[in-house]
Amino acid sequence: MTFVNPSPDEICTLLKGVKNIAVVGFSPKPGRPSHNIARAMQRYGFRIIPVRPGISEGLGEKAAPNLAALTTTGDRIDLVNVFRASKHVSELVDECLRLGLKAIWLQDGVIDEAAAERARAGGMTVIMDRCILRDYTRLCVA
Repeated sequence: MTFVNPSPDEICTLLKGVKNIAVVGFSPKPGRPSHNIARAMQRYGFRIIPVRPGISEGLGEKAAPNLAALTTTGDRIDLVNVFRASKHVSELVDECLRLGLKAIWLQDGVIDEAAAERARAGGMTVIMDRCILRDYTRLCVA
């Protein structure tokens, strides 16, 4: 079976309901896609929560070393945006399911169909191999 992303309308509905985005693989370096896309989404009004070991903050927000650390701070995570290599997706999906997170977005080139299907079977909304910024500006910004 081949994974199929939600429809454009469903993607826009998801994004319009999101406030807090945990960016896994956030880079503190301007010029890196994870930094630039997160900064642009922040400018559109989303709260960006950087998730990366070894940094204390990013884009003016306190960073976390992993998703589990965020759940202990009481921060609600509406969407997990993944900028990691595809080989890390399965363990991220497992962590999301353990934590009861509801949506995961795998950026362009981040693909793991088995993990995506497992996430979906666990009740998560999954978008795979798409750019969150491109979709938001194309589908949701009038």
